[in-house]
Amino acid sequence: MPVNSFEHYPMSWKPNKKLLNRPYYASIASLLEHDIVNGLLMPGTKLPPQRELADFLDLNFTTITRAYKICEVKGLIYAVTGSGTFVSTNAARSITISTVKSSHTIDLGFVASFEETNNVVTEAMENVMKKSYLEHLLNYNDPTGIPHQKKAAANWMESFGMNVDHENISIVSGAQNALAITLASLFEPGNRIATDIFTYANFIELAKLLHIQLVPIEGDSFGMIPDELDKACSQLNIHGIFLMPTCSNPTTIMIPHFRKKELAEVIRKHRLLLIEDDIHAFLTAGIIADYQQPMFNLLPNQSVYICGTSKSICSGLRVAYLTYGESLRSKVLKGIFNINVKTSSFDTEVITELIISGKANEIVRRKKQLAEIANDIYYKYFPYKTTNNEHPLSFHRWLPIQSNKELEVNLERQGVRVFHSNRFLVSGQNTSQEYLRIALSSTTNFDDLELGLRILKQNLSE
Repeated sequence: MPVNSFEHYPMSWKPNKKLLNRPYYASIASLLEHDIVNGLLMPGTKLPPQRELADFLDLNFTTITRAYKICEVKGLIYAVTGSGTFVSTNAARSITISTVKSSHTIDLGFVASFEETNNVVTEAMENVMKKSYLEHLLNYNDPTGIPHQKKAAANWMESFGMNVDHENISIVSGAQNALAITLASLFEPGNRIATDIFTYANFIELAKLLHIQLVPIEGDSFGMIPDELDKACSQLNIHGIFLMPTCSNPTTIMIPHFRKKELAEVIRKHRLLLIEDDIHAFLTAGIIADYQQPMFNLLPNQSVYICGTSKSICSGLRVAYLTYGESLRSKVLKGIFNINVKTSSFDTEVITELIISGKANEIVRRKKQLAEIANDIYYKYFPYKTTNNEHPLSFHRWLPIQSNKELEVNLERQGVRVFHSNRFLVSGQNTSQEYLRIALSSTTNFDDLELGLRILKQNLSE
C-alpha cells in the first residue's frame, strides 16, 4: 500500500483516477462539474482541501488549484477564506446539460436568498448535534414546536413589531406550507380571497388546487386601493384578503403605514380574514421609516401572520412561524395536525440556535450587503424605478417591458432565465402592461448577474 493511500480515508469527493486525462486540471474540473450537476455532490458540500486532493491523486497542488478555479468561474463552487471550498447552492440548477457541451445558464428567474451564508448554518448544525437533548428533537412530541423554540420565534418577530404570546405561534415547514395550512384550515372551496392584480405565483396555484377563487383588486404605488377593496366586498361575498406588505412578490411595493390603516378599516368593516405574508420584514423593519408595525397588530383577532425564515436565514431548512388570533387557534391547530403532523424539530432547533446565538442577525446583515450590491448592479442597467414605493433592498425587481410574449423563451435560449408577468397575473384579469420579474439573489457570482442583465438590456433595446 502506498504511503499516501486514501482507500479508507473519508473525503467528501474522490474522483476516479482512471478517468483522468491530460491536461489533468481540465479533466478534474470536468469530473467535478459532472458530479455537481448530476447531484452526486449536494449544494453546500465542503470539498476536500486542495493539498489533500492533490495527495489523493498524486498530482501537483497547482493542478488542483487550476481545476477549482475553472469550476469557481462557472459558479459551481465558491471559496470562503479560512473555511474552505463549497459546492454552490444553485450550481445544479444553473447548469444545462446537452450531449454536446455544458452551457452556463444565468438564473434571473428563481428568487433564492444569497445563500453564501450557509457555512454559518452548518456551524449551528454542529452545535445542535452536541446538545444533550438531541434525541428529543427526533420524535413526534410538540407538534407545533418545542416551547423554547417558540419563545425564540417570538423574540425574532419582536424586532418586526410583533408582540405575541408564544402559545399563539406554531412552527411549520416554510411559508408555502403556512399558506397551505391557512387556506385548508380557514377557507372552504368556493370562498373568495382578495389579492393584488399581480401576486405571489405559488399562492395563485395553491388557491386553484383548493378551489378558492381569487379576486384581483386595483392598486397604486402604495399597494391595494382601499376604496377598490370596499367596492369589491360590497359587490361580492369576499371571505379573506392576501397581502405581502413589506415587499410584495412580484411588484416589490411596500405598503406604508397610512395605507395599512386604511386597508385595516375595510377589512374590519367586511369581517375579512387577513393573511399577512411578511417574509421580507427582516429587510424592512428598522430600515424603512414608514414600516412601523405589521398589519396583524391592527387586526389581531382576524389575522394570520406568516414569518418565513427561508429568505432571512436559510431556505433549505424550511422553517416558518405562523401566528394567529385566539379565535382562529383551534382551526389552525387542527389543520397543522392533519397536514403536517409536525415540522422537523431538528431543523427548527438549528434556526433557534442561530437566533439565540445572534448568528441569524449576522446572516441578515450579510444578506442586506449582498442585496445592496446586487441592486446597484441592476440600476446600472435599468436606472429607473417602476414605482416610487418599491423596496430598495428587494431580492428581485419588477421591470416594465413592451408587449413581447416570446421574450422569456428567447432569453432562455440565450442562457438567461427570467419570469414573465403572466405567471403572477390573477386568473381572469386583463392588463395592458407587461413586466419581467428579475431575480437578483440566485447567482453566487455578481459577474454572472451583470452579464445576464447586459443580455437582457440588449434584447429589450432591439
